[in-house]
Amino acid sequence: MTHDHDLVLRPTAAQTEAALNPPPGRTGGDLVVETLAGLGATTVFGLPGQHALAVFDALRRSSLRYVGLRMENNAGFAADAYGRITGEAAPLLLSTGPGALTSLAALHEAAAASAPVLAISSQVPTAGLGGGRRGYLHELPDQAASFRGVVKSVHQARTASQIPSAIEAAWKSALTVPHGPVWVEIPQDVLLAPTSIPVVTGGDAFPDELPPRPELTALAADLLSRAERPAIIAGGGVVRADASGKLRQLAERLDAPVVTTPGGKGAFPWTHPLSLQSWLEDRHTTDFLEDADVLLVVGSGLGELSSNYHTFKPRGRVVQIEADLGKLESNHPALGIHADARLALQALLETVQTRQDETAPDRVRDLLAKVADRIAAQDLTLEQEVLASVRRALPSDSPSFWDMTILAYWAWSAFDAKGPNRLHSAQGAGGLGYAFPAALGAAVADPTRPVLAVSGDGGALYSAAELATARQHDLNVTWLIVDDGGYGILREYMTDSFGAAAGTELTRPDYVALAKSFGVPGVRTSPDTLAADLAKALSDPGPSVVVLPTVLRMFAPTHTGTGDGR
Repeated sequence: MTHDHDLVLRPTAAQTEAALNPPPGRTGGDLVVETLAGLGATTVFGLPGQHALAVFDALRRSSLRYVGLRMENNAGFAADAYGRITGEAAPLLLSTGPGALTSLAALHEAAAASAPVLAISSQVPTAGLGGGRRGYLHELPDQAASFRGVVKSVHQARTASQIPSAIEAAWKSALTVPHGPVWVEIPQDVLLAPTSIPVVTGGDAFPDELPPRPELTALAADLLSRAERPAIIAGGGVVRADASGKLRQLAERLDAPVVTTPGGKGAFPWTHPLSLQSWLEDRHTTDFLEDADVLLVVGSGLGELSSNYHTFKPRGRVVQIEADLGKLESNHPALGIHADARLALQALLETVQTRQDETAPDRVRDLLAKVADRIAAQDLTLEQEVLASVRRALPSDSPSFWDMTILAYWAWSAFDAKGPNRLHSAQGAGGLGYAFPAALGAAVADPTRPVLAVSGDGGALYSAAELATARQHDLNVTWLIVDDGGYGILREYMTDSFGAAAGTELTRPDYVALAKSFGVPGVRTSPDTLAADLAKALSDPGPSVVVLPTVLRMFAPTHTGTGDGR
C-alpha cells in the first residue's frame, strides 16, 4: 500500500545533469535569488549595502526585476503596496544595522495591515555573532531582536545549505493568513562564499489554510438567521482574503446593513441599499451598530478607529471572524471564529437561512441622512468639494494611497473606493511618509493603471527623495500634496486641546520646483481647478506632482477621545 507521503518526485535526467554540474562562480547570494525566483517572485525592492552586495551581484545573473528606492523605509512601503496589490510576498532586500533598522516603521505598517513582505537582511560575518563586540561595521548585539516584536516571524540562515529552506519557510509564513511581514537574516560571509549547491529550481511554499470550526459557524449561522436587527462590520481581512463577493451575498441573504472600516474600504459597494458606507467616526453610526441584536464583525479587531475610539459598546451578540488569533475578542466578548474571512463567509453562506427585512434599506437611508445633516451643519464645504474633486479625477479602477493627513482622515469616512483593494492608507500603524513610496510599489505591480498618492506637506518631506525613483523607473504615479504649512492634523489637535500649537509649523520647499528638478512635471492648483489638473496629471504617462495650497479642517469629533495624528 502506498501513502501520499511515501511518494518521492524523481528528478529528470536534465535536472540530474544540472544538479551534478552547477554553473561556476555562484555564491550564497545566488541561492537567495534563485530561491526567490523558484518561489515565483518576479520583482524585488530594496537598497544595496556592504554586507548584502553578494545578493545584489547575484541579481545581475537573474531574471528578477530590481526596483531600488532611496531609503529603506520607503522601499518597505513600496514592497508593502506591491504585496497588497498582487497578493504575493514582496521581497525586500536590506543591508545590516542602520539599513535594516531604517525599515522598521514600514514593516510595522505591513504588520498592522497584514501585507505580505519578505524582508531579507544581511548580517555581520558569523565570527561577529553571539553577542560579542568584534567591532564590525553595522554590528548589533542581536539584530533579529529588533524585529521580533514587529514582524510575523524571524528566520535565520547560518550556512549556505540553510538559505533555500529559511527563505521558503519565510515565504510560506508571509502568505499564511493573516498575511504579514517576515524577516530573514544571513551573514555576509555566508552570502559571499562560493557554493557548489545545485541551482535552486523550484519551491513548495503553499500557505496553510485557516478554515473555521464547523460547530462555530453553525452557531453563528443560527444566530444571524434568527436575528431581528443584524448588522455587519467589514474590515481589512475581507479585502486581504478577496472575500468581497461572499460578503455581499451574505449581507443580501440576511438583509443586514454593512459598514466598512478604513482598512476594509471598498469591501462592500458604496451605493448599495444596505451600505452604511464608512462613517465609523460618527455617533449616529455607533448607535446604529450598538442597537444590532447580532453584529457580525469580519476581518477586524475593532481597534481604535473601527470602534470610534473605543466608545463603541455593543449591546447585542457579537460574532467575530478574525484570522489573527491575538485580535479575537481582544476588545469585545464575542463568539470568536479563528478563520480566514473567505472560508468563514463561505461556511456561513452554506448554512445561514434567508431572512427578509424590508425596513433595512430605510434604516440605512435614515442613518446616512443623519450623518449628512451633521456634516452639513459644520461649514465644511471646502473639504467635501476637495474630496469630491479627487474622486472625479481618479479613474474608478485606479488604486490610491493616502498618508496620515487631514484629507485622508476624510477619505476613511467619506471616500467611495469604487471597489476592494483600491484605497490604502497608513492607518494600520499610523506612520508618516507612506503614500508616495507605496504608490510607486503599486505602479510597479500594475503599470496599466495610473496610481494616486495623497500627502500633506509634512508627510511629503519624508518621501521627496523618491521623486528620483519615480523618474528613474518612469512610474505612473501622480502625487497630490496638500500644502497647509505644517503638520495640519496635529496643529488642529493641539489647538483644540491646549489653545495653541507647538512644533507643527514647517519651512518647506517649492514642491513644484522640487519636482521639476527631478524631471517630474509639477503644477500648482486650487480647489476650483483641482479636478481638472488632477485628471490631466493622472492621464499623462509617467510621474507627476500636483500641489494644492489650502488649509483643510476635520469634521467635529463625536467621540470622547482623540487620535494622535501620526
